[in-house]
Amino acid sequence: MQSHSLSCTSLCWSYSISTPPTTHLTKFFKELSVHHGPPLLTIQSSKLSSDLVPVGIQRQPKKELSRILRTDAAIEAIERKANSKKYNKLWPRAVLEALDDAIKENRWESALKIFELLRNQHWYEPRCRTYTKLLMMLGKCRQPDEASLLFEIMQSEGLQPTVDAYTALVSAYGESGQLDKAFSIVDDMKSISNCKPDVYTYSALLNFCSKLHRFDLIGRILAEMSYLGVECSTVTFNTIINGYGKAKMFEEMENSLMDMIESDSSSPDIFTFNSVIGAYGNSGQIEKMEKWYNEFQLMGLSPDVKTFNILIRSYGKAGLYEKIKAVMKFMQKRFFSPTVVTYNIIIETFGRAGDIEKMDEYFKTMKHQGMKPNAVTYCSLVNAYSKAGLIMKVDSILRQVENSDVVIDTPFFNCIINAYGRAGDIEKMVQLFLAMKERECKPDSITFATMIQAYNSHGMTEAAQDLEKKIIKIKENSGTRMIEA
Repeated sequence: MQSHSLSCTSLCWSYSISTPPTTHLTKFFKELSVHHGPPLLTIQSSKLSSDLVPVGIQRQPKKELSRILRTDAAIEAIERKANSKKYNKLWPRAVLEALDDAIKENRWESALKIFELLRNQHWYEPRCRTYTKLLMMLGKCRQPDEASLLFEIMQSEGLQPTVDAYTALVSAYGESGQLDKAFSIVDDMKSISNCKPDVYTYSALLNFCSKLHRFDLIGRILAEMSYLGVECSTVTFNTIINGYGKAKMFEEMENSLMDMIESDSSSPDIFTFNSVIGAYGNSGQIEKMEKWYNEFQLMGLSPDVKTFNILIRSYGKAGLYEKIKAVMKFMQKRFFSPTVVTYNIIIETFGRAGDIEKMDEYFKTMKHQGMKPNAVTYCSLVNAYSKAGLIMKVDSILRQVENSDVVIDTPFFNCIINAYGRAGDIEKMVQLFLAMKERECKPDSITFATMIQAYNSHGMTEAAQDLEKKIIKIKENSGTRMIEA
């Protein structure tokens, strides 16, 4: 059997993006708080700190706990051994679970190393299903070259790729914007007697064409599907309708909806419902949104919580705040419970409008109903307080986050960095940037742009220029994903 070696780009960035962040703020964050005293709020979440043993596990019998710990230890050992080629008699279950774990978390480099280790085992038998799962993961991670190499390895091991494997390879190129390659693979499929493209393959193509605004190719794909006798499914129509809606091509969206309604193979569902009203609501066409809201109910479709969230967001953007109250009352009467997303939308709406009092009122209601704020909630609050010049309120948010187990991310850091930068507290802004490394949050272009703007607005041109030089260095080293901070 011909042997192929999987080429994995080494991850050199000093912030590990594969390791989940811890869920308690460190001592450093406590030092950031201007006010020392009891925290304003203690938030408990189901997501526990990595340094705590989950309560659910504690309640299991000792034997079960012991088994779980042994399994976890075995998986970690496999990941360490993946860098060596001398291991070929490893425990099958540990290797397969380690591979499955890496695939689920989209850690493509680790997954490929573990897979190469798997191929070296004496008990290894090539399976098309394993290759397909890896190809799907590489597509999500936008690694088409690695996917192409893996596809070649699959064939070298004597496996005949299935339609699912080909579709996964199509998705890998489509996700990366390489439509020509994606179409080329579909053409290859058509030449294989038992591997013709199916509705899932074409739905994937349509999805990528919509995302890349290549609506000129949609007609070609639909014509080819008709010629090959591949009927559009509900998912296919939803993909097209959603794409047209997001592009504000409303005439084409409604035409596709009519085709769907007249089709014998599919009918509108709740996704169709939400896509159409969301498209009109997002563009400010409230009357059209309300019209189709009623039309879909006449078709026998009932709204869900996401539908109401769309209505609330749309009314908020249009400044129709009384209608937000009406939606909330309607939800209560029909026993629809608002979610964290619902409250996040409302909090963001009133925050953007500068109505701090109303925003705080809904934030309190959210907590009183037992809902746990997340990073999105706190971002909206910080942004609103910052714009209103209420930096003391931002301090209180930091204290609340300090005493919670909310998982904070890069957008949250960007919010608080921006808040302190606007307030002229450059020292704290820099401390928060350094805290990102400690929290293993990767700074992005927004992080750097925010800091440069803060430096320039306070006459610190030399610091701004120094940061710009670092950004250039980052871009030059982007091939190895190295960031110097």
